[in-house]
Amino acid sequence: MVARLSGALVLVLSQLASWGAPPSITAPFGPLEAWKAAVANGDQAALAKLYNRSAKVYFGRDKTPIALPDELAFWAGMKAHGLTAFNPRLLEVTATQDKTRVRLRISSTSGDVRRYAGVLQEWAHQADGWKIVALRRNPFEGEPVRTLPQPASPNVKLYSEPREAEAELKAGLAKAGREHKRVLVVFGGNWCYDCHVLDATFHSKDFAPLVDANYVVVHINIGDEGKDNNDLAARLGVALDKGVPSLGVIEPNGTVVYAQKNGEFEATEKIGPQDIRAFLERWKPRVAS
Repeated sequence: MVARLSGALVLVLSQLASWGAPPSITAPFGPLEAWKAAVANGDQAALAKLYNRSAKVYFGRDKTPIALPDELAFWAGMKAHGLTAFNPRLLEVTATQDKTRVRLRISSTSGDVRRYAGVLQEWAHQADGWKIVALRRNPFEGEPVRTLPQPASPNVKLYSEPREAEAELKAGLAKAGREHKRVLVVFGGNWCYDCHVLDATFHSKDFAPLVDANYVVVHINIGDEGKDNNDLAARLGVALDKGVPSLGVIEPNGTVVYAQKNGEFEATEKIGPQDIRAFLERWKPRVAS
């Protein structure tokens, strides 16, 4: 996935018992479930209640402004155009005292047509409940077919803050040394759906034993705009200009064994289980003869 603010998105959250308390990063966020239900039901009136009247709405990478009535009509109109499945998967949550920003990868099905789009929402806690105060959505595109496992519920904490990268890599190298493994470094971000697909693959029953026996996995966050930790990637020889996830394999002493150069894992719909297994088998620690 090429690094950009929108990322893509993923998940339906169970509703909070109360909408009054600000959510934590690990708690379900009820208003998002209400938004999802309103879209799935084509209920424009219910949608309107979830937006601040002065909400700022933008479309695409150029951030073209969209009038709020047009925004409401777009989402409510999906039902009238044959919507049969609507699945917003949550990729990332950023919570402050009175605002919550969520990144979604929305999958929709209308008849035989499956599409997806990335959406970034900012919710504010106001006197009459949580309201969307800003939203940016990308155009819907054809949903790619993948043979790798997709996460039903992506790990919104998969990537720590970019500033923690050096410390996490140091800890990963130390752990790998103690356990006689190699470090598998994965550059990306929580906004990157392909990063979540790769993580789901590593944790699947077919791959977890191979990963756990040979690697300590360290995720390095390149930030919303893809500009963080570029120096670390360069030091390891991992190229980020072809997109992420981009991987490196390191010995516990810091020696780089392998560094991706050509975005081999950037589009997970283009690779399959055989590619992942071949990579993991090839770069696992050598057994002393």
